[in-house]
Amino acid sequence: MWQRIWRDWDWTIVICTVLLVATGIIAIGSATHVNQDGLQLSDLVTRQTIFFLVNAIIVIAIQWIDYHKLRDWSNAIYVLTIVMLLAVMVVGTSALGAQRWIQIGPITIQPSEFSKLLMIICMAKLLESRINKLNSFKELLPCVIYVGIPTLLVFNQPDLGTSLVYMAIFIGMTFVAGIRMRLVQIVAGAAVLLAPLGWFVLKEYQKQRILVFLNPDIDPFGSGYHIIQSKIAIGSGMILGKGLFGGTQSQLNFLPENHTDFIFSVIGEELGFIGCVIVLLLLFMLIYRSIRVAYSCNDTFGMLLATGIGSMLTFEVLVNVGMTTGIMPVTGIPLPFISYGVSALTTNMLSIGLLLNIAMQRKKYMF
Repeated sequence: MWQRIWRDWDWTIVICTVLLVATGIIAIGSATHVNQDGLQLSDLVTRQTIFFLVNAIIVIAIQWIDYHKLRDWSNAIYVLTIVMLLAVMVVGTSALGAQRWIQIGPITIQPSEFSKLLMIICMAKLLESRINKLNSFKELLPCVIYVGIPTLLVFNQPDLGTSLVYMAIFIGMTFVAGIRMRLVQIVAGAAVLLAPLGWFVLKEYQKQRILVFLNPDIDPFGSGYHIIQSKIAIGSGMILGKGLFGGTQSQLNFLPENHTDFIFSVIGEELGFIGCVIVLLLLFMLIYRSIRVAYSCNDTFGMLLATGIGSMLTFEVLVNVGMTTGIMPVTGIPLPFISYGVSALTTNMLSIGLLLNIAMQRKKYMF
């Protein structure tokens, strides 16, 4: 197995992942060191590094598992997902107006993060038998209900960002599954017409985020503060940046959530345009390789898994970078592998482990 890993792993995926996590750890250290004594490692850097190493071991262990067995576990995985999301409503802890986390000793986990990968597995099994059969609303409806239940549970936390990730994954996977384009056009048209009604189901702070996205100056010291400070940080970095530990918006704590949702703003300010381009290229290569794995996969289940992972990463990158640069509303979606967060990092690392497994077994069948 060790020889197969060395020979058949997609090393582009491995190298991009390691470089992204390393960049994230450095950026987290720069964003949080101001509250420490000198330049010593903050607790967040230590924790992120430890969980990366632990997850790296798990990624290697995943290679000993045949991912096809996940097909047989999909029903149990779906039930587990629903139970976790319901548990948040009962025993979850609240912060920033949302109840999304469960406290387990010193560790705080976010079940909605883990549920993204779990739902990719479940959707892959669901759609496997429906390839090129999604030609009518009757055939599509069971899929919508299947995905809609956990999506509504996440939306109710409230977590609009993660529920949108669910939708992005569903769209990407059904597209690859061969959904009839006429059906897509009808659903998209109906969604556009009904979109205004969605305003009435949003929480007040979510409505405010949309309003300040359109015009941050309507509340520059409240809801618009994040976007304004983020754009100042990224713009002030110019081409080469101010250097690590040399930013002003992040180091002087003008930039909120600078180690999580707005970590890209820290990179823009301290590493400049060049640093942002390098990070985006690494993310692009990771997404591209996931597409290549899906395209060259020899079985439908593996193809759908790789597609779901690629769709998840693509949407999260677009939304996070978009919100930090002010071209999308703030939704609280972290930047994959860069933002601090035990649950998000674990989910992304497990996704990479599964992607590497698919790529390796693809070569086994090819040769």
